[in-house]
Amino acid sequence: MYQVKGKWALITGAARGIGYLSAKFMAEQGCNLILHSRSLSHTEKVLSEVKALGVQAVAVEADLNDLSAVKRMLSQIDAFGVDVDIVLNNAGLQVAYRTEYFDTPAEDYLTSFNVNTISPALICYHFMPKMIARGSGRILNTTSGISLDVCQAGYSASKAALDKITIDLGSKVQGSDVMINLTDPGWCRTDLGGPHAPNAPESAIPGIVVGVFVDDKKSGRYLGAQSFTGMTLEDAVKKAETEFDSPY
Repeated sequence: MYQVKGKWALITGAARGIGYLSAKFMAEQGCNLILHSRSLSHTEKVLSEVKALGVQAVAVEADLNDLSAVKRMLSQIDAFGVDVDIVLNNAGLQVAYRTEYFDTPAEDYLTSFNVNTISPALICYHFMPKMIARGSGRILNTTSGISLDVCQAGYSASKAALDKITIDLGSKVQGSDVMINLTDPGWCRTDLGGPHAPNAPESAIPGIVVGVFVDDKKSGRYLGAQSFTGMTLEDAVKKAETEFDSPY
């Protein structure tokens, strides 16, 4: 199992929901954290809580709909002088539910792709070459099981594009200790999922981060978190390695 103690992980969207739970879980495993949100004030609570668990942690801010802000954030992270061995591209945005879906505005797509596709891709492109040079690293891009829903077309299309980027990048590192996979929390009762979702956010742990801990040199997999609900981390890793294969 991949060891995270003492390593540094960047978690986007760490202030609430699945990102918050992921940050707490990673800190419990001894992982140092770079916590992203749109505003530093949003991460004050989680920053304090993970530091109390004995790890190092810093916060960064960027609106993922502003690509120049994303680039500034990446430069700031470089200035910290630490090796980012783990990236959890967790942050996501569902801009609107369009019952009049034939009137879906172009802005739905533009915003969705900036936040859900282009910003995660830029983050991958920034850190993945450094992981390759060091010979090790883990990237998890958060996707969605949404399908056949024309009322959320911008969100659905942007996640499908992220899937494609992830799988294609994975083909370049397959068989190495740099692994990039997809993770999906399932439909959970978060700010994004809404109050009527069937799953508690806690049900996504440990599955939402199991792709960090797998150690079988396979990339491009879809690791649905609900498949691991209630399992220990060790059992979840074993299940992921034996039951979820690469698409190549």
